[in-house]
Amino acid sequence: MFVVKKDKNQIKSLPVKEITVKDARNFSSDLALSIVKLLVKKPMYPIEISKELKVHEQKIYYHIKNLEKSGIIKVVKKELMQGAVAKYYTVEKPAFVIKLKEFEQAQDIIPKNTSEFLDPFMKNGQLDAMIIVGSPDPHGPEKARSRDGYYGIDFALFLGTFLNYVPSLNVRLDTEVRKEDLQNNLILMGGPVVNRITNQINSKLPIFFDEKNHWSVMSTISKKGYPNDEIGLIVNFKSPFNKNKRIILVAGKRYSGTRAAIIAFLKYFKEIEKGNIHNNKIKARVVEGIDLDSDGIIDDVEFKE
Repeated sequence: MFVVKKDKNQIKSLPVKEITVKDARNFSSDLALSIVKLLVKKPMYPIEISKELKVHEQKIYYHIKNLEKSGIIKVVKKELMQGAVAKYYTVEKPAFVIKLKEFEQAQDIIPKNTSEFLDPFMKNGQLDAMIIVGSPDPHGPEKARSRDGYYGIDFALFLGTFLNYVPSLNVRLDTEVRKEDLQNNLILMGGPVVNRITNQINSKLPIFFDEKNHWSVMSTISKKGYPNDEIGLIVNFKSPFNKNKRIILVAGKRYSGTRAAIIAFLKYFKEIEKGNIHNNKIKARVVEGIDLDSDGIIDDVEFKE
């Protein structure tokens, strides 16, 4: 849930938690409100709050207990300090609302140009996915350096047209990804040579990179192979890491192929949504980059399937 404010030509929003009238009574104390205002800025532990507000710690603990019980604040981490465990608290959401009646139909505040292709990756105008790009440092069996991250900036700007709010950083290098990160919806940038997460899911793709054939793109749908470096692919499929999540892969055999896939996303997204030309139930497309103005840089694409 969000609260939304229109400021000139911009829509600004904050995630909001619905609380009951009983829970709201915890805000009736000036001290409780001061505690919450501190925790909005950064996580703190009770003794730290006590020192900041110059109030006896027993009073702080009293309000912390009530605020936590009502779901207004929560523990985010624990640390051992001087033989005792210190609990760090933060607010559950940066805004709260009391609902006095049921919701009514209102004017749309989330852009209408949402897409079924992207629906699992968007929730209430917020990105619900982790973007994973290949590291620019040498890594993997081939000691490869990724150049795909630069193209990811354009892709992120494209995703931004569907979003109202981005709460935190949602990008990881493939070398930084932890096991628990893979339980999210994922957007993978780059092929299996430069992105180790792409490498892990490559064999499960309907269109994949064939290591035995110099990483050519191979389609299990059309039974065709695409060996050119300018070949890119876009695949939307169920995550093998979490059956309730999905993955979008935007990648190429080389960085020029990834650039082609990004251009396809930006310029021909409606075409991508249609699915594969041989089986439109499978959301997997192959494109080839084209240099229309002959300047040595791919600036358009041709759909191969």
